[in-house]
This record gives sequence, structure tokens and C-alpha cells, in this order.
Amino acid sequence: MDFAKLKTMLDARQPGHTLPQGFYLDPEIFEFDLTAIFGRSWIMAGFEAELPKPTSYLSFLIGRSPVLILRDRAGVLRAFHNICRHRGAQICPVGRGRVPRLMCPYHGWTYELDGRLIHSTRMQDDFDPSQHGLRPAHLETIAGTIYVCLADDPPPFAPFREHVQPLLAPHGLHEAKVVAETTLVEKANWKLVMENARECYHCAGRHPELSKAFPVRRSKAEYEGTGDLSNAFRAKMEERGLGVGPVSGEWWQASRFPLNDGCVSLTMDGQPSVKMTLGQVGDGDVGSLRWALEPHSFCHVLGDYAFMFSAMPTGPLETIVTSKWLVHKDAVQGVDYDEERLTELWTKTNYQDRDLAENNQRGVNSVGYTPGPYSTDAESLVLRFTNWYCERARSFIEENSGQSNARRVN
Repeated sequence: MDFAKLKTMLDARQPGHTLPQGFYLDPEIFEFDLTAIFGRSWIMAGFEAELPKPTSYLSFLIGRSPVLILRDRAGVLRAFHNICRHRGAQICPVGRGRVPRLMCPYHGWTYELDGRLIHSTRMQDDFDPSQHGLRPAHLETIAGTIYVCLADDPPPFAPFREHVQPLLAPHGLHEAKVVAETTLVEKANWKLVMENARECYHCAGRHPELSKAFPVRRSKAEYEGTGDLSNAFRAKMEERGLGVGPVSGEWWQASRFPLNDGCVSLTMDGQPSVKMTLGQVGDGDVGSLRWALEPHSFCHVLGDYAFMFSAMPTGPLETIVTSKWLVHKDAVQGVDYDEERLTELWTKTNYQDRDLAENNQRGVNSVGYTPGPYSTDAESLVLRFTNWYCERARSFIEENSGQSNARRVN
């Protein structure tokens, strides 16, 4: 990437406005994003419940980089680059499963669950297996959730844990299970997908089902926890021993907020979709705890279920959206919940958002596109996201200017 060109484009951005067109179209900027943004950020990988027993694994992609999370025989979680140290083949397919050891499907090189190379045939006498173990990645956990970072020097994680752990822990995600997962291909740049995901300015008109329970006209002040409604909700939650927030850092934010009157869950009718509550939440009428990470995710945990949204770039004009739903580990399909009812609201919302992002992309593609202004009230989190992106891009340019071989995530 021509850093001088990119810096000029960043300098051209008018404060409070969307990005110049190239940020949503240019293949070179897409490659830059894989390296400078996704290659240096904490990424939410999923939940400890997805690796319930020793020898469990979870395999997924960050951009084009295969990543593997393992629970070893002692129950310790570990993260590795999911590529063989021989000729770089991907070891485990994307998904979840259990393996006693890791065997590359190409030439059979075999690794222990701690990443050590333990079998490699027909290598020369001076070959040293100890120098060819799997490359580790940084891994952290909070209250049953898992995060990874591919950077050598990741952003500080401790403030995120310190502030989010107390909010999330009462929801008992260690005692949950993933019961549904979907993937959706969106023909739009990942930044447009995430801009859409960071605001509800469009929700009243474009998400009639979500609007039943979700406070779609929530203002910036309400998000920040001020006003009579927020104060009353805060007092109610504190009586139940639940934190509200909001709390935030450079690349994350979290807060608990009330749902619309008469609604206790984010479902089509605002009523619980699971008979068993999730965690220490009393009758389950605890609003929604939302936490979100730049650059790619947001989650909600209600009294009865949890939901995760993750957007991963796969091309300049393509993004894969993955969604997961969790319920109490003892909940039985057809008895305690119905999967279709559990997933219906967010599935409808995801498809609606896909259409909005793709329509947005078609407009941004136009020769008539010029950056427009954000609403500082209705789009405060979009503005935060875009400002964060620009700051991270500038930081990477400053750190790597003059280096001809900046590390790429691929």
C-alpha cells in the first residue's frame, strides 16, 4: 500500500463525515485493512461453551488467516495460527470438533495440543522439530467469552476485562451452549456493514420487528446513562446486583439498557423465547447487556439467551456475517425453547441489514458519491467507529513508514 496516498485520503476526510469513496472500494485499502486493522485488533472468537471438553477445538478465519483455538488435555485454552509449519496447509477445517492430536491433511505432520511438532517423516538428519511447532496467537477470556489477537504486540486487554467482567459474569455464559449459528454473505465493504451495525437511526423504518422490543429511538444521552428512565432502570438493576455501565475504552464499549415497556427479551413479541433463564438474573427482566468491539462485533445478552454478531471481510466488496445464539446448557429444544422462535428476530434483522448494506454499497460505488455528515445523536457510535478506524490507520502508517515489508495477514 502506498502510505503517502493513504495518508492523503485520511487527511481529506472531513470531521464528522463518512469516509472518502476509496475506503469502501479500493482493493489496496482492503489489503491494508487486513493487516493494519484486523491483524492488530482483538477479535471476538466465540464462547468457552463451544469448547466444552478437553481436546475440543474451534476453527475460524480472521480475514484470510485461519485461526485455531484448542482446549488441551488439562483444560487450558490455547490459540494458534491454524497452518502447518511444513508448507503452510490449513490443518483443521472451519468449525468445531474434537481431536486427540492435530494432523496436517497434506503430509501428515502431527502436533500435540500444546502446539509441539511430534511427528514429521522423511526429514533430513539436522531437522529440529522443536523449532517447528505451531505459531501461537494471543488469547484472552472474559466470563465465558473468548478473544484472540494476531499481532505480536496486541492492544492492552486488561481495561476491557476490568470493566466488562463484572457486567457479564452474572449471565453465566460458562453454563450456556450454542444452539444455532448462521452465516450470511453481504456484497458490501466491511466498513459499511459495521457502520450499519453501529446505529439504529434506520431501525424504526427498516426493522419493524426489532422495533417491538428494542428502543430504536434511543438517544446518545440515554446510551450514556442519563435521564429519568435510565436512572430508574439503573436503580432496579442495582437492586438485583447487576451492573449497568456504560463503560468504554479505545476499541470497546458496553452498557445495559431497558427494553420497551412490556418487553423482557429481544424476540418477535418481546417475551422470552427460552423458559430457562441464563445466569443469575432473577425473573429475566433485566434489559439487554450489549458489548461491542471494534472492528467487527456486537453482542446482546438477555435474561433468556445471548446473541453474537461478527463481520469478517473477505474482499473489498464482500463481508461474511456470522451469528450465534446461546441458551442455558440444560435447555431442551422443543421443551424449553423453539429454535425458530429463538432465532427469528435476529435472522430477519440480519437479512434486512444485508439489503441495506448492499444498497448502501451500490450508492457509494457511484461517481456521484460524496461523504455525508453523521448525526451526532443518532449515529454517535458510527462516528466513534469511523474515528477509531482513521486513528488506527494513521497509527499503522506512522509505525511502518519506511518499512518495505510490513507484515500482512493472509
